[in-house]
Amino acid sequence: MAVQQNKVSKSRRNNRRAHDALVAANPNECSNCGELKRPHHVCPSCGHYDDREVVAMSDEIELDEDAA
Repeated sequence: MAVQQNKVSKSRRNNRRAHDALVAANPNECSNCGELKRPHHVCPSCGHYDDREVVAMSDEIELDEDAA
């Protein structure tokens, strides 16, 4: 079991933890639909990335009655 040699002061402990805070998200507007999206990611609402359609989005999902 590890045993500390000297007491770590509150100041030294808190200085070590100074960089552990979470950073807020930085969303950008999609150039196609205007929805907020993560930077450098495909837009989840329209499927566009950098003014071109990368993922084809369907308007409606059809489920078979037998599958449900």
